[in-house]
Amino acid sequence: MECCKPLSDLYQLYIIGKLPKKDLEGMIFQHLLDSFERFRLYNWDLDRWSDFLIWLYPRFARAIDLYRDIGSSFDAYITGLANSAAREYCCREIDHNITEYICWQARTEEMSLRESEPEYLEESKPVSIPNDISPRQILFLLLKSYYFVSEEFVDKIAQAIGMDADFLRGMINELKMRRSAKEVAILNLQERLHCQHYRCLAYQKRMSVSQPGTEYHEKMRRRLERARKRFRAMKKRLGGMRMSASNRMIADVLGIPRGTVDSGLFAIKNRFTPGVEAG
Repeated sequence: MECCKPLSDLYQLYIIGKLPKKDLEGMIFQHLLDSFERFRLYNWDLDRWSDFLIWLYPRFARAIDLYRDIGSSFDAYITGLANSAAREYCCREIDHNITEYICWQARTEEMSLRESEPEYLEESKPVSIPNDISPRQILFLLLKSYYFVSEEFVDKIAQAIGMDADFLRGMINELKMRRSAKEVAILNLQERLHCQHYRCLAYQKRMSVSQPGTEYHEKMRRRLERARKRFRAMKKRLGGMRMSASNRMIADVLGIPRGTVDSGLFAIKNRFTPGVEAG
């Protein structure tokens, strides 16, 4: 069988037109597969060697075109190709494993953060307002926290302060409409922050498996430093993007001066903050 001849002889048959290129590619693959015991790269077993050759096979056509007989035989040329490609294959495999590990780690953290909050059983009791807090101040506080209140809670507050529940919900909906653009920006930034967190983990893992002092190790270290710096900046920016309504928005919805809202909320803060006296 022709495939049992040395690769150099097979290449000469290809040069003179007696062996199609596709057949030569297949014979190179079979020759390397049969030479598993001779190579024994990185303590691979036969299955892993086969996977590597399947990955390498598309390169055979270009390797045949690039070969020049300048002292090195075609057998040595293909052997060198297999050895150098094996190193690249290992690096790609390590990088793939790192990426897979980081993906699962980031996904696990994300899932833990998104676990459903426990449901608390709450008896349906009317809301009582302390004597030193006015219904208007309660209204300010409710509108300030509009993003976190439920329909049932709005009904209770409306009853406690003597306001129509539908009218109160209308003001809350108006605040939500005004904040819709901000909410989109916050969600986009949260997604970008998550991706940046993934990059930091990936660079850190790649750096940890590389040899200290090498060019690759230093490149990953520099990338990790830049990624962490950007992550901290994005996290700081996200921390300043609060979902609560601003005092100006509350004043606009109620049609009153902003100072009235400021003073009302400040009085509540003094009421419930230990060690703070009203000015």
